[in-house]
Amino acid sequence: MSTDQQYHEYGMKTSISIVSGPSSQVLAGRIARTLGCHLADTEFSTFPDGERYLRVPGIDSCDHVAIVQSTPTDSDYISLLQLIDACDTSDRIDVVIPYFGYARQDKRFKDGESVSARALAQAITADRVFTVNIHNPDVLPYFDAPATSINAAPVVGEYIASMKLTDPMIIAPDEGALDLVQSTSENLGIGFDYMEKTRISGDEVSIKTKEPDVSGRDVVILDDIISTGGTIVETTLLLKKNGARRVFAACIHPVLVRNAVLRIFAAGVEGIIATDTLDRSVSVVTVAQLIANIFKGETIKQ
Repeated sequence: MSTDQQYHEYGMKTSISIVSGPSSQVLAGRIARTLGCHLADTEFSTFPDGERYLRVPGIDSCDHVAIVQSTPTDSDYISLLQLIDACDTSDRIDVVIPYFGYARQDKRFKDGESVSARALAQAITADRVFTVNIHNPDVLPYFDAPATSINAAPVVGEYIASMKLTDPMIIAPDEGALDLVQSTSENLGIGFDYMEKTRISGDEVSIKTKEPDVSGRDVVILDDIISTGGTIVETTLLLKKNGARRVFAACIHPVLVRNAVLRIFAAGVEGIIATDTLDRSVSVVTVAQLIANIFKGETIKQ
């Protein structure tokens, strides 16, 4: 890497090496480019029996690494643990988990259940841990290292502002997303409201309205996670019934399992807006700068 490549856009020389896991390659590359720092050429493959293989060439010479790996699947979580172990010669390891899977299993709902968020968080060894809009902040104390959840609402809001919507409104599909929607709408200076949701099953919900004033307006449904799309579908149908002009779906984490995208568009949604905490075709908003901001001031001692 050349001397010029080592310098951050603000003239800082960074000592950090970005190490990417298989699920966060695009975002890790964007973070490294934003910081102007080294991006490790991580190697990963799968053995015939399904076991994961991972190697980070040259990592022994790195004093400070930032591992970037979302954990949407069990195998991605295994890769994260392997990355941490591969980097154990570094003096300092920061772990960035843009999307932390299992965060919704944050307490024991039934007798004998595993608190999965706690089990997974406690297995991670690092100096610091960073997530993006973790589903429940109560999970953060489960990590043995200091853990922080970064709020991506401002960058999502900036994108919504650029869409030039007609008399826009942001809707939370339930009270759980209200803080996210409120922080986004206040930055934009536009109205917001929320629906009342009752979950029937994993992909079926019932949405009740408080009669939001959406007639003739462009509406953005904003949630932290879109998984099966059931919540977005029911909310969209209700908004359309109440006279919404156009409906868009937005989220921080586009999990989008099975036919979620088809379901959402079939319900009449104009477009899906998401960040790149997960690399999907709808990931039009990047959180790279937000994550890079963490490391801006951590420079090589001259």
